[in-house]
Amino acid sequence: MTVADATSSTTPAALVTTDWARDHLEDDRVRFLEVDVDTDAYDTGHLPGATGVNWKSQLTDAVRRDLVSREELQALLREAGVNDDTTIVLYGDNNNWFAAWAYWQLQYQGLDNVRLLDGGRVKVEADGLPLTTDAPSHASGTITLPTRTREELRAYRQQVIDGIGSAERSLVDVRSPEEFRGELSAPAHLPQEAAQRRGHIPGAVNVPWS
Repeated sequence: MTVADATSSTTPAALVTTDWARDHLEDDRVRFLEVDVDTDAYDTGHLPGATGVNWKSQLTDAVRRDLVSREELQALLREAGVNDDTTIVLYGDNNNWFAAWAYWQLQYQGLDNVRLLDGGRVKVEADGLPLTTDAPSHASGTITLPTRTREELRAYRQQVIDGIGSAERSLVDVRSPEEFRGELSAPAHLPQEAAQRRGHIPGAVNVPWS
C-alpha cells in the first residue's frame, strides 16, 4: 500500500487505518506525531519513530491564549523530520481528541498532506501495533508552511455571536451531555479543564466527542 492509497476512494481523505500505519512505520515519507490529552502518555510507549507533541507547551501560546505562531509550528515540524512532501499522521488518546485539534491546526496553517490515524491510541494498542519508549531520531526536516492561514476554517467570537439564531449557521457542542446541560464545568476525568461559565451557547446541538 502506497502513501497515495491513504486518499483512495474507499478511505476518507482525513483518515488512515492501523493496517496502513503498520505498513508505513519505516516509511521515510511518513511522520507519525502523537498528541495526547495526557501529556505523559507518550512516554509509556508510542509507535516507533513517532514524535510526541505536547499540546499545552508546543501547540498553544499561553500568553496570548491562542495557537502557536506559524514560525513556531514550522520549527516543531522540522524538528520532527517533516519535509514538504512528508505525509503527517496524527494520533492520540481520548479518541484522538487533541490529535484531531492538531489536524485542524495544520489544515488551518495551509497543510493538506495530513491524516488522522483512525481509532487513535486505543486502536493502536488493541490491534497490537509495536510500541517503544525509545526516543525517535530524525534528521531535521525542511518543510515550509504557507504564509497565509485558511481563515475559512476558523470561527471567531464575534462570528459565533452573530450566528446565534441564524438559520444559515449551526453550532455543534462536542462536550459531554453533563457539561452541555451545565451540570459540570469540565470533563469528569479532566477537572483541570474547567470552563469559566457552565452551560452552552444558545441553539447549539450536543454531539459528544466520545
